[in-house]
Amino acid sequence: MKVCVFSTQKYDEQAFKQWSDPSIDWIFLSQKLDLVSVHGAAGADAVCVFVNDQLDAPVLQRLKELGVRFIALRCAGYNNVDIAAATQLGLSVVRVPAYSPQAVAEHSVGLMLCLDRKFHKAYNRTRDNNFDLNGLLGFNLHGKTVGIIGTGRIGTAAVKILLGFGCRVLCVDPVVNPQLISMGACYVSLDELYPQADIISLYCPLTPDSRHLINAQSLGKMKDGVMLINTSRGALVDTKAVIKALKSAKIGYLGLDVYEQEADLFFKDLSDQIIADEVFQRLLTFPNVLITGHQAFFTAEAMEQISRITSDNLLLLERGEPCPNKV
Repeated sequence: MKVCVFSTQKYDEQAFKQWSDPSIDWIFLSQKLDLVSVHGAAGADAVCVFVNDQLDAPVLQRLKELGVRFIALRCAGYNNVDIAAATQLGLSVVRVPAYSPQAVAEHSVGLMLCLDRKFHKAYNRTRDNNFDLNGLLGFNLHGKTVGIIGTGRIGTAAVKILLGFGCRVLCVDPVVNPQLISMGACYVSLDELYPQADIISLYCPLTPDSRHLINAQSLGKMKDGVMLINTSRGALVDTKAVIKALKSAKIGYLGLDVYEQEADLFFKDLSDQIIADEVFQRLLTFPNVLITGHQAFFTAEAMEQISRITSDNLLLLERGEPCPNKV
């Protein structure tokens, strides 16, 4: 079985070679999949893609013409795939629904702690032999109210961590998790969560209904000085509205591992280039904003799971057997 891997990084290649089934012939391409690069899949049985690869109807049509039969997402989200078009073309789409919920949950809580206790600023100060504590005042996470939007696998892992810190946790999700209630979390509506939460963290998929969930209207309902964390999908947040909220101090702390226009930025070394995205550049000017480049998933455990599950998904499709991770 020949599989063309798009948006390949060195760590992807290392992980697939180490943990996937040896019967699969992987072809690694650094290019993002789009209508320009799709020709690279010629002769492949499947393509393996990531969060910023483009799989709209024209790209899917071209993949079909090239003989591709399967699309393997090495991630949980599939908002970048036109599922209706894939189904019509007879292209099977599989994903990795849960590679390491703890990895993303722990990263999000790390963003909370770093913003609160200003670890990043303290690190830079001490390297300059500056041990002054002025400007580094934080707050106790214990006793704070944290709003969790989305209690799937990642949200559930985050709730458990935050309950361990002694937080009061409010949850929003169409499906109530009885385990979290028994542990002390409480399910509420968004309108109840917004005015109560000191910290709000997003763990929900990107759908037409959740796009720009955080907008001027929802921000207006939040506490002044709220901390907002997003490790899910960039388009859950209206970035321009968030910038206005930062300027007015409605948002006191902002932690992002994703960004709405990240496809042209993340997973690349742009240190010797000028970034033309003025909205992103504006975000970087705020001292209370912390951005990481979509690395929340990036642990050894997660990479092993992604490689193994992607490999298993493809082999099940090849054998014509039911795949539990089919979209």
